[in-house]
Amino acid sequence: MIRSFLRGCAAGAAGTTALNTLTYADMALRGRAASGVPETVVDTLTERAGHPLPYTEGRDNRLSGLGALSGIAVGTGTGVVVSLLRRAGVRMPLWLGAAVTGALAMAATDTPIARLGVGDPRSWSPADWVSDVLPHLAYGVVTYGVVVADTDRERAS
Repeated sequence: MIRSFLRGCAAGAAGTTALNTLTYADMALRGRAASGVPETVVDTLTERAGHPLPYTEGRDNRLSGLGALSGIAVGTGTGVVVSLLRRAGVRMPLWLGAAVTGALAMAATDTPIARLGVGDPRSWSPADWVSDVLPHLAYGVVTYGVVVADTDRERAS
């Protein structure tokens, strides 16, 4: 169980790196600004939990850091879920597992955006969706690929 958990953390971290790489490459190529949505989600969650970040110097930087950390947490957490599912016997071909893993991470990211009223994915443009789907698909390929490769390596030894 611990090995599956650690495998999922490593796979999720690798997938998160792939997602961030594609996101930053898109920003560099198209000249688009970074999204402020992660910070807004964190700000909304802390306020609703009754523990808002104080309005002091550096607040925006703290929100930026917490937004990035929340993305890392979602990425590693999704990796753990996928690894534990594989340990439980859920086996999919790489293409399907990658798509499902990417969709799971995307849902874990986009659902709070919609539920908290931070944004409405139904109003996103096609370019917005491409900017969301492609990095999450890369996340799924890398994360699921690492889980499968490590599981197969473990079984072979």
